Amino acid sequence: MEQYEPDRLSAAQLAAMRRSIDSGRGALTRRSLLRASGVGALTLGGLSTLAGCGIPPAKREGAAAAASDDHSDREKEIAFSNWTEYMDTSEDEKSRPTLEEFTKRTGIKVKYTEDINDNVEFFGKIKPQLAAGQDTGRDLIVVTDWLAARIIRLGWAQKLDPAHLPHAYANLSPQFRSPDWDPGRAYSYPWTGISTVIAYNEKATDGKKVDSVTQMLDDPSLKGRVGFLTEMRDSVGMTMLDQGKNPASFTDADFDEAIGRLQKGVDKNQIRRFTGNDYTSDLDKGDLAACLAWAGDIIQLQAGNPDIKFAIPAAGYITSSDNLLVPTKARHKANAERLIDYYYELPVAAQLAAYISYVCPVEGVGEELAKIDAELAENTLIVPDKAMTAKSHAFRSLTSEEETAYEEKFAKLIGA
Repeated sequence: MEQYEPDRLSAAQLAAMRRSIDSGRGALTRRSLLRASGVGALTLGGLSTLAGCGIPPAKREGAAAAASDDHSDREKEIAFSNWTEYMDTSEDEKSRPTLEEFTKRTGIKVKYTEDINDNVEFFGKIKPQLAAGQDTGRDLIVVTDWLAARIIRLGWAQKLDPAHLPHAYANLSPQFRSPDWDPGRAYSYPWTGISTVIAYNEKATDGKKVDSVTQMLDDPSLKGRVGFLTEMRDSVGMTMLDQGKNPASFTDADFDEAIGRLQKGVDKNQIRRFTGNDYTSDLDKGDLAACLAWAGDIIQLQAGNPDIKFAIPAAGYITSSDNLLVPTKARHKANAERLIDYYYELPVAAQLAAYISYVCPVEGVGEELAKIDAELAENTLIVPDKAMTAKSHAFRSLTSEEETAYEEKFAKLIGA
């Protein structure tokens, strides 16, 4: 059999993944800032394994995955892998109400496993089975958009049946409806959105609002107290937007211009440092007056510190997503589709959003969420209004060559 190396990772890509695992989105807390971030960290050898050596794929790149022999009619069960603390839980933490209601309604039992600690580690866990055309033992997984794109591109995800997804199709928010890596959501549906915005400590800024990347990079009163993120797509994407460029359709020159703009901020000591989600403690204490931040963290910080504020730049902000996929050879595809559709019913979506406090991708959820918590329903970090949605931008998919080149330039900028 021909040997094929899908998406061999460069040294720059591996370094970026290490940053993500140690302190970036790979370590991003799902509900509690106290959760340890290093649980799923891979060693150098483990990361190198992902670069691969001649693993035969289930399908050549770009080919559609063949439908599995679906056993949903005979086997009323689903194996669902998700991130830690990414599902609603009862007060005594002994049950998961929405999952139990799904089983009560449909008779389908859900084997729910919190075995995703970071994208890289999880991909390393399931890649051998996917590449060999074998069942991973999972019917439904949740992975971040860049990994979802890779899995789909390699032909390792099953195409979803729209007839099984009436609520999902009708209620999916427009801002998540057609990413460039899965046009029309043929293979995936978002579990949550992740917004990158500007956060600032009002006490540290002496009451001044910080609402643009230009202000972060040029305001002398903020010198040495500004933070950007070690996630390339977030820091460069937000800078591109500030420069009037579109992260969904930028050129090499646009990328270089954004890197140059950030480099000036480093050279004149305007930027204190590039951070993972460890920015939370510095922002809380006021050591960082302003920084790029992830929406879920802001909500948690505001609960304990009223000085923490956020701003949506007039130029826009970057949004990514964690996404539901059905792997190839999954035994219970139709059951998995029923579960996906269930979480797009408005009352169910509201119950989940109230617990995890991330961007809800379900349009019209606000009224149901208000029945649970009126304050959360009005929080645009969970339920973006039309004005905020209009400012949302996704960072376009990259080729392997682009990702290697861009990560090398970004690593040099941040001193990684």
